[in-house]
Order: sequence, then structure tokens, then C-alpha cells
Amino acid sequence: MQQLCQRCKQAKATVLITDVPEKKVRHLCEQCAQQEGVIVKQSPQTTSQILQEFIKHKTGLGAADDRTCPNCGITFREFRMKGLLGCPHDYDIFRAQLMPLIERAHQGGTHHVGKVPPTADESTHRLAGVLRLRRELQDAIEAEDYENAARLRDKIQALETSDPSQQ
Repeated sequence: MQQLCQRCKQAKATVLITDVPEKKVRHLCEQCAQQEGVIVKQSPQTTSQILQEFIKHKTGLGAADDRTCPNCGITFREFRMKGLLGCPHDYDIFRAQLMPLIERAHQGGTHHVGKVPPTADESTHRLAGVLRLRRELQDAIEAEDYENAARLRDKIQALETSDPSQQ
């Protein structure tokens, strides 16, 4: 039996879309699937073009290079060439492309954790650790990661009770 497109209800359905979380299955014709952006028809490419697109995909480059900040006008491609962003809004505009770069540059860290002078005494280092743990605790609570939040709470209490200046 021939399945008709569930969208246009005219053409033969040749594309099957399965939405896993919702356990929903849809049958579409090729034209309706293209209109919904599920498939993209491309003209035949040379081996060189296919390889270039593969490299762009693997390195996260491509269409995002042409995204432009509405405030300063810089594109991600310009940022990659110059190494400098144009304004603070660029961090939001290019977030998806910048996060992997920031994580790689800071060994996985994406949040500023502050610095303590190397000459600071032990209580200053302990206080900085407590402040850092409190920020992490707040993040864990916002993410509803209560097991991690409880662990962080216990660490904070241990640091505060061992600090002679807190007694």
C-alpha cells in the first residue's frame, strides 16, 4: 500500500521522520520535507567541494561565518581573521561558535573564577575558595542538580568551620 504525504496529502510519502522523545512518526513527500527543512536538495558537487564542506562541518565553520552582529557589524569570519570581537554583544551573537574556542583555550573552563595573589595568606585563599564554591552551589541549584549542591554545601561548611577567622 502506498502511503500519502501527511502534509500535502497528495504526493507519495518518501521521507519518514521519527521524533524519538515524543514517539511520533510522520510520512512526507520529498517536496514537503524540503519545505520543512528536513532534507536539502543540492546540486552535484566535485570531490574537492565535498571535502571542503566536510572540513567546515567538522571544524564548526560554515554558515555561522556569515552571521553578523547587529550592533557593530562584525561577522564571525572577520573575528576568525582578526582575532578580536567588535563589541560585548558579540559574545551572545556568536555564543555557539565561541564556547568551544573558550573551552579549548581554558582547559574546559567557561566561567571566570577570579584570581588570588600568590602572596596572599591562607585565610585569603580559603575565602576565595568559599566564594568560588558558593558560585558553583548557586549554579547547581539553578540547574536543579541537588546532589552536587549538597556536596558543595558540605565543602563550604567544612571550609568555614576550619577557618579560624570564622570562629
